Amino acid sequence: SLLLESKISPNTAYQKQQDTLIVWSEADNYDLALSFQEKAGCDEIWEKICQVQGKDPALDITQDPIDESEEERFEEIPETSHLVELPPCELSRLEEIADLVTSVLSSPIRREKLALALMSEGYIKKLLGLFRVCEDLDNREGLHHLYEIVRGVLFLNKAALFEVMFSDDCIMDVVGCLEYDPALVQPKRHREFLTKTAKFKEVIPITDSELRQKIHQTYRVQYIQDIILPTPSVFEENFLSTLTSFIFFNKVEIVSMLQEDEKFLTEVFAQLTDEATDDSKRRELVNFVKEFCAFSQTLQPQNRDAFFKTLANLGILPALEIVMGMDDLQVRAAATDIFSYLVEFSPSMVREFVMQEPQQTDDDVLLINVVIKQMICDSDPELGGAVQLMGLLRTLIDPENMLASTNKTEKTEFLSFFYKYCMHVLTAPLLANTAHDKNSKDLQEGSTKINPVCPDNFQTAQLLALILELLTFCVEHHTYHIKTYIMNKDLLRRVLVLMNSKHTFLALCALRFMRRIIGLKDEYYNRYIIKGNLFEPVINALLDNGTRYNLLNSAIIELFEFIKVEDIKSLIAHIVDNFYKALESIEYVQTFKGLKGRYEQEKDRQSQRLNRYRRDARSLDEDEELWFNDDDDDDDGEAVEKSRMEDDFSDSYGKYMEAKKGAANGSNGANNNGKAAVIPPASPAVTPNNSSTSSVKTVALPATPVVKV
Repeated sequence: SLLLESKISPNTAYQKQQDTLIVWSEADNYDLALSFQEKAGCDEIWEKICQVQGKDPALDITQDPIDESEEERFEEIPETSHLVELPPCELSRLEEIADLVTSVLSSPIRREKLALALMSEGYIKKLLGLFRVCEDLDNREGLHHLYEIVRGVLFLNKAALFEVMFSDDCIMDVVGCLEYDPALVQPKRHREFLTKTAKFKEVIPITDSELRQKIHQTYRVQYIQDIILPTPSVFEENFLSTLTSFIFFNKVEIVSMLQEDEKFLTEVFAQLTDEATDDSKRRELVNFVKEFCAFSQTLQPQNRDAFFKTLANLGILPALEIVMGMDDLQVRAAATDIFSYLVEFSPSMVREFVMQEPQQTDDDVLLINVVIKQMICDSDPELGGAVQLMGLLRTLIDPENMLASTNKTEKTEFLSFFYKYCMHVLTAPLLANTAHDKNSKDLQEGSTKINPVCPDNFQTAQLLALILELLTFCVEHHTYHIKTYIMNKDLLRRVLVLMNSKHTFLALCALRFMRRIIGLKDEYYNRYIIKGNLFEPVINALLDNGTRYNLLNSAIIELFEFIKVEDIKSLIAHIVDNFYKALESIEYVQTFKGLKGRYEQEKDRQSQRLNRYRRDARSLDEDEELWFNDDDDDDDGEAVEKSRMEDDFSDSYGKYMEAKKGAANGSNGANNNGKAAVIPPASPAVTPNNSSTSSVKTVALPATPVVKV
């Protein structure tokens, strides 16, 4: 998809920064930047820009923006007004200067010329000198004019002017000018806040004076942008874009300078993990690292990679393991923010560290278990911290971001580790709050149910909902591991206890968990549900909900509708056999009648199959009888033949014995021939008929109850 369409102008100054950034300005007050993930992509676009402008791609800037702009503006400005003339910098001319600065803001050309004039004559420092005079004389009118002048100069949006205004010897006077807003009855006291209230804390002494100056400057400029200057209107929203860039690049420079100072960072992490460090000092150290990580978000991707790898090598994760387990809420909150930066940067790096820990005997000190316990023990009534930590856990256990290409075993190894060492910690609150459901089985049907979940504890219900959301994610993505865990712990039964909760959102979470399991259409799960009769709490919840048409009602009906549409036969038979009498009165949807219809269709198919088996058995019996009848006919023909032969030899006694021998020989031959023709086939023919008959009976007998149901 198209992200940006911009015509390459022959006269626009394009600048390449940090190998992956191209910046330029359009319409003078509209700054643009293209950021590339890879250096190769940046180089390709840069070469095309240089080709259009006829410049050497080896340069980092295509042309001098000020000189080129100046030349262009001179061509466009009429001869009668080729320069902006600044009045003399005097107290009596402040109103005239303020009007001039205000009047040029609507014209990009005149803003450019005014900026050049201010720079060339050193005008800014002269104006700030007048500010000190006006303040000594308490000249309110002059101070109000200076407010308008300084505000207008900031809106000129020129980095060269910012360098002068935000220098150490000028910035506090600039802040002073901005205190005297004509709209205010009394001036603000911004300088007092910056010099007395706001204290610069060096958790570790910073020896580099340039770095310290850059930190002070960035803080004060950020204060000017966020606190002092009014929110720009729609027409002024681009006036301060260069100010934002000024702060951005300052932060990049600060992070780079700190990262290069290995001695400084080593000392930070040494004190952070030192047991002798007092709590207040540790709190300052953690807040420093948090701010450090926040500044790192301004870095380009490859620089950010190097930054986090530096932190990892210095031991950021073992340090977090210690501070996240501390009692200080501020320290834990800051540590959580740092952990989120690390997980967002590289979940694999965190997983690799975690899997190296089980050599320790105590599971409680594992980093992931520390995170889970912090989620469980969140004291915020709205569980803001718990929600954040749950999102981080979800990222860590998500197979989608596990690097199969570099390490094919990461998914298997980490999930095995997680279910062995951590899952019991995650599910502990759920199992604890559903442990007393056994008594509810003794209640009579229709009686008031005792809710085993803390009925009035909204915070506990929210926590259980978060845990269920994570478990539902596991069902969808972890197949084998979560299936084994659910079966071993009978987890679905415990989860469905929450269908009794007075908090509907919690009941819906429990239902969603079951719905995700059924959505897998796994017969292993289906047999588990049927054996445990786990539809009962769901149907009870539907019946208890009565005629209320709400989300719970719709969600339960959708569950049964899914079973019907997907034709999950085992579940359909179980539901109709056990619960149809309770559900048949629900007629405002056709779901349950549809389930009954599916059930009847399956029963008819089974009946037809049984009838076909019976017909096959009868046909086999008839074939067997026909064969036996044919065998009897052969025996009769054999007897007639023998009697005829005996009659032929009865004429004379002398030939009788010979005839008898011949008859005997003929009879034996006939018998042998008959048996050879008939008897051998009889053996295999009879055997299958007999075995077929018995197998049909074997099939038919147990099938009879199915037909009767």
